[in-house]
Amino acid sequence: MWELLAIGAGSFTVALSGALMPGPLLTITITESVRRGFRAGPWLMTGHAVLELVVVVAVVLGLGPFLKKPTVMGAIALGGGAFLLMMGVDMVRSATRLSFNLHAQESTETSGRHPVVLGVLASLANPYWTLWWATIGLGYLVTAMKVGPWGVGCFFVGHVVADFAWYSLVSLGVTQGTRFLGDRSYRWVLRFCGLFLVGFGAWFLWSAKSFLSQAFA
Repeated sequence: MWELLAIGAGSFTVALSGALMPGPLLTITITESVRRGFRAGPWLMTGHAVLELVVVVAVVLGLGPFLKKPTVMGAIALGGGAFLLMMGVDMVRSATRLSFNLHAQESTETSGRHPVVLGVLASLANPYWTLWWATIGLGYLVTAMKVGPWGVGCFFVGHVVADFAWYSLVSLGVTQGTRFLGDRSYRWVLRFCGLFLVGFGAWFLWSAKSFLSQAFA
């Protein structure tokens, strides 16, 4: 029992340290929370958790070493960088016509990607998420696997609880802060986040060069 609690607590701490670092998912959580309210955070994390469950199952089935291949990392960096660039540019361009009135936007926002889908795409778009799982996450999961299925379960629960706790808190903070924002401030927040995503996208595309050069060296 104590060993399982230690695995869960350790997984929570490690996952929280990663979640606290700024990245594409944090940026999207902020913008979606402004648009949709508090529910955006839990929704995004649901998509994120589903994807991570797939990764855990894949690692348990023996696919862990595959994630470390430079060709895989390079492909993820290319695809993820392109996705973040497109999302960032679209966010900057659409900022001028968006209103801060959440109810007025409801009909237009629901026609786009659902936050659960965005949670999956934002995670896949970040090659360093894959790198984390191929190194830190893989090492910790292998340790948990020695305890059996219950160890893997405690590892996964501790991990997703940390993500849900942090990003729900971010979403709550953004939602409460919207009371003090008008349309002009809201649009500048969108522009800033959009440019932030463009920067991440460019960085990931540049990283793809390094991964692919290792693959074909």
